[in-house]
Amino acid sequence: MTTTVTEINIYPVKSLGGISIDNCESTSRGLKHDRRFMLVDENHEFLTQREHPQMATIRAALDGNDLVLSSPFEDSITVPLEPRALPTRTVKVWSSRVHAHTVLAEADTWLSDYLGIDARLVYMPETAARRVSSDFAKDGEVVSFADGYPVLIASEESLTELNARIVAAGSKPVTMDRFRANIVVQGCAPFAEDTWRDFAIGNTGFRGAKPCTRCQMTTTDQLTGEVLGSEPLRTLATFRDSPKGVRFGMNLLTTKLGTIRVGDSVNFI
Repeated sequence: MTTTVTEINIYPVKSLGGISIDNCESTSRGLKHDRRFMLVDENHEFLTQREHPQMATIRAALDGNDLVLSSPFEDSITVPLEPRALPTRTVKVWSSRVHAHTVLAEADTWLSDYLGIDARLVYMPETAARRVSSDFAKDGEVVSFADGYPVLIASEESLTELNARIVAAGSKPVTMDRFRANIVVQGCAPFAEDTWRDFAIGNTGFRGAKPCTRCQMTTTDQLTGEVLGSEPLRTLATFRDSPKGVRFGMNLLTTKLGTIRVGDSVNFI
């Protein structure tokens, strides 16, 4: 059985809408442009859908060297994809403190007005070094504003197995976007990705770090921002529980930079 890539997704702003693309370069922090931006509050601490599910409804798009953020009301704000020479502040994401650039006052106002909170947009420059947990890092790897690891992979077979159990329990199936995976693959056994260690996609090398534990964000509809009950967490708890929480998808480290494409096969080393 050949395992192939069926989706590539990037999330330029942590916790906002993602972008599905046909190919993407890898970087030392993850896929290019993935989670290099983040929203912070007045105390410079990160904001996510966990507390503000409406963040899911802000769509992102790439337009040349710009990032365009749009609301359901069809208004938008444009910022440079790689802001430079801007004031720097220290921001907090989970237990990490890292330097970040401010981006654009107009973007802060636009985001704050739409979300109804005090939100400021920040950008992680190349000079910032946020380390992957030493429990799983091999060579001092760094990560963007993602929760903890550069890349997340999940298989369609895992979702099919999960949804079969959800439906059997009398609930509606969920879509893959609930899990915000960077790479989606097809052609393997359900949850086979848990066991993947060293492998290549295209000319990019990856190493499995740890299965991804999931939070209440997975209960939020990524199109409407509506929190829809306890699924998929309730069903995952029946067969995918662990001391750290329920698991879906695999966190990856990048071992060789390159480019991945939809249709590429997964080749184990």
